[in-house]
Amino acid sequence: MDKETGVTISGTVEDVIFFNEDNGYIVVDLDCGGELVTAVGNLGDVREGENLTLLGEYVNTQKYGRQFKAEVCERSLPNSQSAVRKFLGSGVITGVGPAMAKRIVTAFGDKTLEIIENDPAQLSGIKGISTESALKMGEEFRRITGLRKAVTYFAKYGLSPAVVASAWKKYEMHTVQAVEDNPYCLCGTGIELPFREADRLALDMGFPMNSEERILAGIIWCLRLNANNGHTCIPENELSDRVCSVLNVNEKQYWNGLTMAQERSEVVLCDKYDRKYVFLTEYFRAEEFIAEKLAEMVKRDDCGDADFADEIAGIEWENGIEYEELQKEAIRGCMNNHVFILTGGPGTGKTTTLNAVISLCRQRKLKMKLAAPTGRAAKRMADLTGAPAQTIHRLLEVDFGTSSHAFKRREDNPLTCDVLIIDEMSMVDTLLMESLLHAVRPRTRLIMVGDSNQLPSVGAGNILRDLISSGRVPAVELKKIFRQAAQSLIVTNAHRIVGGEMPVLNDRRSDFFFMETASEEETLRLVVELCKTRLPKSYGYSPMEDIQVLCPSRLGVAGTQNINKELQLALNPPSKNHPEVKLGNTLFRTGDKIMQTKNDYDVEWRKGAELSHGIFNGDIGIIRRADKVNNKLDIDFDGRAATYDIEMMNRIEHAYAVTIHKSQGSEYPAVIIPLPNGMDRLSYRNLLYTAVTRAKKTLILIGSVNKVRSMVANVSRNQRYSCLQPMLEDMFV
Repeated sequence: MDKETGVTISGTVEDVIFFNEDNGYIVVDLDCGGELVTAVGNLGDVREGENLTLLGEYVNTQKYGRQFKAEVCERSLPNSQSAVRKFLGSGVITGVGPAMAKRIVTAFGDKTLEIIENDPAQLSGIKGISTESALKMGEEFRRITGLRKAVTYFAKYGLSPAVVASAWKKYEMHTVQAVEDNPYCLCGTGIELPFREADRLALDMGFPMNSEERILAGIIWCLRLNANNGHTCIPENELSDRVCSVLNVNEKQYWNGLTMAQERSEVVLCDKYDRKYVFLTEYFRAEEFIAEKLAEMVKRDDCGDADFADEIAGIEWENGIEYEELQKEAIRGCMNNHVFILTGGPGTGKTTTLNAVISLCRQRKLKMKLAAPTGRAAKRMADLTGAPAQTIHRLLEVDFGTSSHAFKRREDNPLTCDVLIIDEMSMVDTLLMESLLHAVRPRTRLIMVGDSNQLPSVGAGNILRDLISSGRVPAVELKKIFRQAAQSLIVTNAHRIVGGEMPVLNDRRSDFFFMETASEEETLRLVVELCKTRLPKSYGYSPMEDIQVLCPSRLGVAGTQNINKELQLALNPPSKNHPEVKLGNTLFRTGDKIMQTKNDYDVEWRKGAELSHGIFNGDIGIIRRADKVNNKLDIDFDGRAATYDIEMMNRIEHAYAVTIHKSQGSEYPAVIIPLPNGMDRLSYRNLLYTAVTRAKKTLILIGSVNKVRSMVANVSRNQRYSCLQPMLEDMFV
């Protein structure tokens, strides 16, 4: 590759050929005084019509020819009417496309950008723009230009535009000053830059290795990383080892940093089980509150002690069923306690038992609310019980008037119900449990339903298992597999797996199939074949609605990322009738199956006459329309219609295949589970158990027998650091 070094060029962006939102890498055509130059580099979200001055070098590549590789970029807004029109028409301001841009520039000429920034109300004189819209356009423009200045400033330190954008959301016009004062602020909530990257930036800016801010930030980062891995706390000696190793500091410096973190109320040290644990303060307060509130509710004795024999007999007669003794005990427990846990594996009668409880509550005219952690889990709960159910987030009512999106339902505005039933409790993390209990009146009956052998929550904590293990919360575990369920090999194999036994893999007459493959490539081909032809032909399954591929990992030939690419091509190939929108290297096409990957409380959706907000992590939808001109997607999330612009698309991904973690709380008629060799970190028992229990009618494992055997044997990932159990036990001493 030949180079021409130390070159400065200036020009106007004619066309954006490629943009990677994650790292800001972009390919543009630049008009440099009549000469069209292809420029590449980490320049950020550059738009057509912008003026760029680039410092870098010309390179000649075999594949792409002559390009300008930019190292430093100075940006300025367009100064000609044609460039302004192109700039605005690129979609830089929400709702302004090429046609509207032309009308605005025709009306205001050379003063267009000045008016948008300083006097946007004038825009309301243009047809199609209301006063409210005009003011919003001005606000968005000021935000964008300020952000771009910050992006340009931090480019010299190698900070990606995506990170600067996240910092801007938190600090806005004070972003540059905040980062100059303390680069480690970028590791904080809402930005969460990896510590090593913030550390590199800080050292480049002249911060010393032993600075207090550096050590403090390293401690907090280690604790947040620990929380992201599911732990609410960490033994102090383990934290010390990690911090000293990562930061290359001695133990005295570590303790000085830890003391500072305590003084600033960022961490808490706690003695349990003759060991010191370190918490981020929010997790300590959450666990402490959960223990106190549940203990208070458990100790209340005003629910009575009825045996409900006649009522239960009446329900049995009415429904033509007969409850086993443990089910009757669970029914009485739900009715006679302010807190109760109903747990058990598939086929053990949890839903039948819960329906009896619901029937008794109705007989006694008790006001009930039912909820689950995800939309799909709530829908499934409603379908199985015949009672309305909603997500916990909707139950608690997100307050969109606050920047933190706190919940409206708290102690001063509690939930107005006599009985609160929460399903899929294994998915409820510590912080959500805290919020839920803040909204529960002490006299309310709280019934928690779930399977403690499922994967624990994505967020930190292991609430259901900790509550059961404490022995302080009344609970019944249903164990008997009922006759009808026992006929399903999916059910019986799930119980074999959780019991540490190998599932039956050679019964071709069942609903549970195993297909041996010798390589990841063979596994991939078989997955595509099953989804596209074999299962639809043999069972009539819809590839989009009925079949779900569940993978242990996102990575590899048989991981979700690659399988999604292959299944998109096989099930929804390019077509004139299926327009698409490009985001970086990803194509979102009309008809694609997608999943929300982050909670987004601000997304507006409509379902019939109902208008509301919030699409949450794990929600699955279908793209009904891809608008290539305006870079927008119309998405149907189980009847909730939402529109996503280009900035929102980084929160969705294709969902022909999803990770097993993302499938929690959902059920599908047919499930395919590729189990490639390797990925030992993700080869553990409750991951396989959770995947198997997602299938209602047909389950297909693809891989090797040895892989299945190793997953059944591995229980190392079942444990999480938490102090909720001993805290709860202490409440009863």
